[in-house]
Amino acid sequence: MRNGIHPVSRPVVFRDRAAGFQLLTRSTVESQRTVEWEDGTTYPVVDVEISSASHPFYTGTSRVVDTAGRVERFQRRYGRTTADRH
Repeated sequence: MRNGIHPVSRPVVFRDRAAGFQLLTRSTVESQRTVEWEDGTTYPVVDVEISSASHPFYTGTSRVVDTAGRVERFQRRYGRTTADRH
């Protein structure tokens, strides 16, 4: 690797306040705010709006959208049939 061109990687806490979830990992992101981790060490903290703890896909609260029914309803509403497309 060439010297001086790569950003510095450091331990950073990513925090999802909505879910009460925190993750300590390495990142190049910079933050002026800090938080004390469970071991008593202080780390920079970045607040995120959504994480795996609050995202509907990961929490199992996501809805399955019936796209076939929507297409058929649209075609009925506007009078378009499959024969019109060919």
